[in-house]
Amino acid sequence: MKFNPVDPRRLTVLKPGAPGSGPVLYWMSRDQRVSDNWALIHAQNEAVKKGRPLAVVFCLAPRFGEASRRHYDFMLGGLREVEERLRRFDIAFRLFTGDPVVTLPRELTKLDPALVVCDFDPLREKIRWRAAVTAALSCPVVEVDAHNIVPARIASPKKEYAAATFRPKLNRLLAEFLLPFPKLKKHPVPFTATPADRDTATLNAASAGPALTMAPGEKAAWKRLERFLKSGLARYGERNDPTADATSGLSPYLHFGQISAQAAALAIRDYPAPTAAVEAFLEQLIVRRELADNFCLYQPHYDSFDGIPAWAQKTLNDHRADKRLYRYTSTTWEQATTHDDLWNAAQRELIATGAMHGYLRMYWAKKLLEWSATPEEAIATAVYLNDRYALDGRDPNGYAGILWSIGGLHDRPWFVRPIFGAVRYMGGAAFRKKPGMRGHIKKWS
Repeated sequence: MKFNPVDPRRLTVLKPGAPGSGPVLYWMSRDQRVSDNWALIHAQNEAVKKGRPLAVVFCLAPRFGEASRRHYDFMLGGLREVEERLRRFDIAFRLFTGDPVVTLPRELTKLDPALVVCDFDPLREKIRWRAAVTAALSCPVVEVDAHNIVPARIASPKKEYAAATFRPKLNRLLAEFLLPFPKLKKHPVPFTATPADRDTATLNAASAGPALTMAPGEKAAWKRLERFLKSGLARYGERNDPTADATSGLSPYLHFGQISAQAAALAIRDYPAPTAAVEAFLEQLIVRRELADNFCLYQPHYDSFDGIPAWAQKTLNDHRADKRLYRYTSTTWEQATTHDDLWNAAQRELIATGAMHGYLRMYWAKKLLEWSATPEEAIATAVYLNDRYALDGRDPNGYAGILWSIGGLHDRPWFVRPIFGAVRYMGGAAFRKKPGMRGHIKKWS
């Protein structure tokens, strides 16, 4: 069987270890797909070299930050498709439930793995999980960055100041990494152990619940991309208009790893659309998205006031005592009962659909700063609401976007004004002038 080589720069050895006598295991977490997945490809390569079976394992944590039922429904819908697709390749799938730090060492040790391959993720909780599981296992453990086109640790060894400093580093490496994926192959060594009934039963039972506004899974992700290519990409220049339907809607699928950003970038790059639109979208998909991973990888305070630049901390501190015309409680924010119908509409759409237009989300976050008692309170409220209600919450993009809006992250000082200091201000007048915006507000009133 021919190997599908994975660039070794994608790999980080977390533990050399001693190989066990069992299968190669891919601990899937961030990249929940079968196609276009460098971690799964690497796991299959190693399993074939060793003449071992291959299994994918997933641990369903009963709680992850502010994740709610809608997030678990979306994730489990995608995992059901993963299980079905893996079966076609003679690759086993095991779903475990419980705290990964406790459950995975116990369950994986029973299988005596020859190797464990895991996903890269820069968030604190995922780093804690990987460290604890790695320490508890005796076999080799290798992390594969299958989420970024240019692996985060290779793109830059430090936290970048802004897109302007990060973009040249990324562009120098992009041609080496933005390549087509090899195809996964039917695995030659069967996994003889039968998955426990409770694993599949848990998967099916846990996926029941309220209907989602977006269908989950790889197939749905590609349908969404195809629709955007045909009807949205050419109009991407109108993306700052919340009523224009000119955005891709891919962020939940990218967050859960149900589509590869690399595969999406290749499809968009080669699509016959205006060059300006293609370049603008790839800037968001590649540079801005991977800049967010860079930030969370090298800044452990990625979701708090301590994570914003020194100049922004100083200017916000200088304006702490500025008078706020409004001061809202967390309940008022969550229930969308402020005086501002535009802000309320954005929050109600987020609650109802799990999504908010990206440009409108900037306004939403900046008003949290303007009408909260402190910048810390504004950041905490934004993080809670986004993580709780947005399908793409609990993600580096979300944390970087919140700190950009409230704390000048990856931005520069602007004209000084009350409350904001030199942090960029944003008003609602431009939104209200857009055709159709009045109807949009009314729809969510």
